[in-house]
Amino acid sequence: MSLFHKLIVLTMPLVPKFIVGRVASRYVAGEGIEDALREIARLNAEGAMATMDLLGEEVYDPAKAETNVREYQRMLKEIAERKLDANISIKPTALGLKINRELFESNLDQIATSAAEHGNFVRIDMEDHTTIDDTLAVFRSLRKKHDNLGVVFQAYMRRTLADIEALPAEGANIRLCKGIYIEPRAVAWKGFETVQRAFLAALEKAFRQGVYVGIATHDEYLCCAAVHLIDRLGIPRDRYEFQMLLGVEPLLRRILVEGGHRLRVYVPYGKDWYPYSTRRLRENPEVAGHIIRAFFSRS
Repeated sequence: MSLFHKLIVLTMPLVPKFIVGRVASRYVAGEGIEDALREIARLNAEGAMATMDLLGEEVYDPAKAETNVREYQRMLKEIAERKLDANISIKPTALGLKINRELFESNLDQIATSAAEHGNFVRIDMEDHTTIDDTLAVFRSLRKKHDNLGVVFQAYMRRTLADIEALPAEGANIRLCKGIYIEPRAVAWKGFETVQRAFLAALEKAFRQGVYVGIATHDEYLCCAAVHLIDRLGIPRDRYEFQMLLGVEPLLRRILVEGGHRLRVYVPYGKDWYPYSTRRLRENPEVAGHIIRAFFSRS
């Protein structure tokens, strides 16, 4: 990261919340479930699928985790009733992983059961490296009774190739992303091009194992390389999809859809939009830079 971009990241906390809020709509559907459902209907009309997520993580109150379970069950009901092409994504710590693993597993079990009743699918997001072992342990445990569960692997984690190797031979479904958490070098690859190479190595390994992959990236080089890999390996169109965040690279999204590739957009909503939006802006310093310049030019 350049010195200018580092300064932008450091300056972001000085920008008032209402200024960030003006840009939040680019990344967040809104505060309520209806906002997200409307956004999903619009995306479906454009030929894209969606995955729905309630913003908020690091839950330490069992009652709050239970409230999140009820909201995810509501999502599944609304998706089914409105016949939307969408599934759901959940963060383990939003369901109580930081309280204890057993609570997380029980809550996820309830959601997976509800998803099965509605013919839907649950993606278990991956958080920082301290949660990986517990997340995968619960995933493996619940996969014995639920075949509608998938998990996320982060390409920059040094363990990812081994974790893909350990997936079941049949029915595995993963999302592969670069990874966004600031991790120690001992556990994560560093450097832009290094992470790109790790991403493609993990993608090829997953394809060769017969794993269904959600290719989650906005990196045009990786999208191009993934398309070439799909062609070289002869991967059928129903064995993968591209995945992107709401508000990021809409043109590239349309290019992929028009090219005949399945594509899913991550649609988050909720009252915890501020920390999510500032994280997105830290990942996109050019966008954040425009906001900061606009703010200070008025001061």
